[in-house]
Amino acid sequence: MYILFFLLWVVFNGKITVEITLLGIGIAAVMYWFICKYMDYSPKTELKIAKNFFRGIWYVLVLVWEIIKANFQVMSLIASAKVEVEPTIVRFKTDLKTEAAKVALANSITLTPGTITVTLEGDEYQVHCLDKELAEGMEDSTFVKLLRKMEQV
Repeated sequence: MYILFFLLWVVFNGKITVEITLLGIGIAAVMYWFICKYMDYSPKTELKIAKNFFRGIWYVLVLVWEIIKANFQVMSLIASAKVEVEPTIVRFKTDLKTEAAKVALANSITLTPGTITVTLEGDEYQVHCLDKELAEGMEDSTFVKLLRKMEQV
């Protein structure tokens, strides 16, 4: 975070001189001290964020891949006249601990075509699926596994 403060200082000033650099180092230090003291931030928090950064990028890539796969599944359901669509509502519980992980899972389910998170109460989800085939394995999906790994850090 200290480096981010310093870089923002340099960018906002628009040029690099000795005076701007020295003043930026001081102001970044004061800002970092302030957030550590008054905003419940610590180098330990920073390390946790850094460790989860690459997992977060991987999560987004997996989410995009699952969205693409679900798009093709939904298109095949729509295009085939022989297949009869059976909408269903699935209820399942998850062992995710943090609210952020639970909400991320609910949003990921909703972003995936053919599924919508209807409710999230505590650790229980209620999801509407366009077809029974789309509802399979939702409680132990790749999203849940990745979010568990991110919570462990």
